[in-house]
Amino acid sequence: MSESASTTSGKPERAGRAGSGATKKRGLFARIALFVRQVIAELKKVVRPTRNELFTFFVVVIVFVLAIMAYVGLIDLAFGRLALWVFGG
Repeated sequence: MSESASTTSGKPERAGRAGSGATKKRGLFARIALFVRQVIAELKKVVRPTRNELFTFFVVVIVFVLAIMAYVGLIDLAFGRLALWVFGG
């Protein structure tokens, strides 16, 4: 691939910049094509988790969510009891 995301910003350079020389302005479709090529190049770098890693991540998320639910539930119960004790009921 001749144009990569690290070397091309996707914006046309202006002739007034120092050291730019004679540069041409890219057309709309050329910029869209460059963007699509850069997106595809970045997607090729994505590493997908294995089945075991995915299952481990799933279990970690479920355990974390359950722990937060228990914590918030206990705090809610404590504040509810405190409100009943303070305001009567």
